[in-house]
Amino acid sequence: MDAKGKKVFGKRNEWKKRKNGKVCVAMAKLVYDKTGRLLFTKEMKKDYTILIPMMAKIHFDIIKNVFVHYGYKAVLLDTDGPEIAQVGLKYVHNDTCYPAILVIGQLIHALQSGQYDIDKTALMITQTGGGCRASNYIHLLRKALVKAGYENIPVISLNMSGLEKNSGFKITLPMIRRMAAGLLYGDMLMSLDNQVKPYEINKGDSAALVERWIQKLTEILSGGHGFHRKEIAVYLDKIAEDFAKIPIRKTPKVKVGIVGEIYVKYSRLGNNNLEQFLYDQGCEINMPGILGFMMFKADNRLEDYKLYGGSKAKYVFVKKLMDYLEELEAMMIDSQTRFGFQPVTKYSHTKKLVKGIVGYGSKMGEGWLLTGEMMELAESGFPNIVCTQPFGCLPNHINGKGMIRQIKRVNEKANIVAIDYDPGAPRVNQENRIKLMLAVARETLKSEWTQNDEKWKVKVPVKKKSTSSVK
Repeated sequence: MDAKGKKVFGKRNEWKKRKNGKVCVAMAKLVYDKTGRLLFTKEMKKDYTILIPMMAKIHFDIIKNVFVHYGYKAVLLDTDGPEIAQVGLKYVHNDTCYPAILVIGQLIHALQSGQYDIDKTALMITQTGGGCRASNYIHLLRKALVKAGYENIPVISLNMSGLEKNSGFKITLPMIRRMAAGLLYGDMLMSLDNQVKPYEINKGDSAALVERWIQKLTEILSGGHGFHRKEIAVYLDKIAEDFAKIPIRKTPKVKVGIVGEIYVKYSRLGNNNLEQFLYDQGCEINMPGILGFMMFKADNRLEDYKLYGGSKAKYVFVKKLMDYLEELEAMMIDSQTRFGFQPVTKYSHTKKLVKGIVGYGSKMGEGWLLTGEMMELAESGFPNIVCTQPFGCLPNHINGKGMIRQIKRVNEKANIVAIDYDPGAPRVNQENRIKLMLAVARETLKSEWTQNDEKWKVKVPVKKKSTSSVK
């Protein structure tokens, strides 16, 4: 758009800036589509830095490195603090979904930091196209950029549905396979880290191993390996084997599961660093992985076909995708079991748990999966649950807070607290409510175990060989 609001196609970007006393002109060509959307072009790919908002750190570190492998200058933002929300509130209405406020706030905060050349910067955000408000984040971001004076910064939609296309950013099948493997490895590292970290004898061993494996997996995936079925099984074994070598001392701990809206669930910015808070309280954490959410989204398409009909060809394609994801899940479960860790719960079992409790047609946002994850956590030894949700998130209030009574009816051991996250919600109030839940959990733990129980002792690492000879 020009100053009068008229659409301009192929306009030159003539922002001026001073460098070493000289006026320089950025010459990236600004190209717009017929709707006026600024495109990310092939020319931009060469010089532009792409800023990505943070969610699940382990997973996103690996995914970001996949983008770098394909020639993109990607930067994963790891900033936090109350100023992020304040920036978001300046450019997004306060009634908007809390994750939108934080994501947009983090991106604009980065642009205002002076660390990036705004003449050569692009932003990336996911776009699902579903009924959740998250589908509107990309449009809210573009509106906020105009308001903040950054209308010449392109926004890239990361989606698998072809909702928006850019000549400078294309998702290919090899990239998808690497990203899928990266998410699986991220789930594996997150799960094992949560199981080892609370009991490690040498503090920091688990975190250091996570970082080493992120770098190793980056090299493996960049080298064209690690995303084929047989190789995935091998590297999952190697990861489990390394974590099994960390010396730990088993002591009684309160076991807490974390569920909720996907951003607030995984993002330390969104949940006020909930994982670290629970760890400091002496808890062992269990957080269901992203793979289960991916399977839920694919399975929804299958359920839609069963409920409403549709394209048979699409059903067959999605079914093959679902089979592939289930195969990846089985590999992770097998590796975790073989090396003495508590395996993740099968998606199919989680789905069965909600039958008769909530219908499979409840699929906006996290839908019935949120209810299912709480039920499987309570069943698998993590009855103490923090249900994280943005204030006003209807799908989560229905399938999260709204299902607590039903879950307790099925499993009386369930000890659930629902926490709303919002710019106006005091952190101390949130943590005090969680502490009340933990107080009940500690009383229950005290009645079940004693410090002298044979169950709690130093674990001697046992070396086990992987099932394959791939190096």
